[in-house]
Amino acid sequence: MNKATIQGRWDILSWEQVYDDGRVVYPMGTELEGFIEYGPHGMFCVVAKAGRAGFTTGGQWSADAAEQVEAYASYLTYAGDYDVQENGILHHVRYSLFPNWVGATQHRVAKLEADELILSARLEENTSEARTAQLVWRRHAS
Repeated sequence: MNKATIQGRWDILSWEQVYDDGRVVYPMGTELEGFIEYGPHGMFCVVAKAGRAGFTTGGQWSADAAEQVEAYASYLTYAGDYDVQENGILHHVRYSLFPNWVGATQHRVAKLEADELILSARLEENTSEARTAQLVWRRHAS
């Protein structure tokens, strides 16, 4: 796997987190929409819970706090540069919905199987919340 083999758009198929204690969690449910795109000038990722509810108490700046929290919890986006290693992809985050990701590198174990790209990462290692996150993407049909 190298930059040439992953360049292009990949549509999200699934996102699950498997905890070491056996729990399986779908952070945004099982119905997702979004994509990750790898290009010559960087990468961009957006994942959203399908069917997100619109605000009923105001607009993007004036909706009540509960609706803003739900909007934040049902949407993920980040962008930046990337590097491809033998069995991994490094996302060097320049912009993100999550402020703590900015300036950091997201390490992903990557497997390319036909038209699917599987990205996984270990989270919160050596804690009671230790888990493996796995996102499965399918190459976008042109």
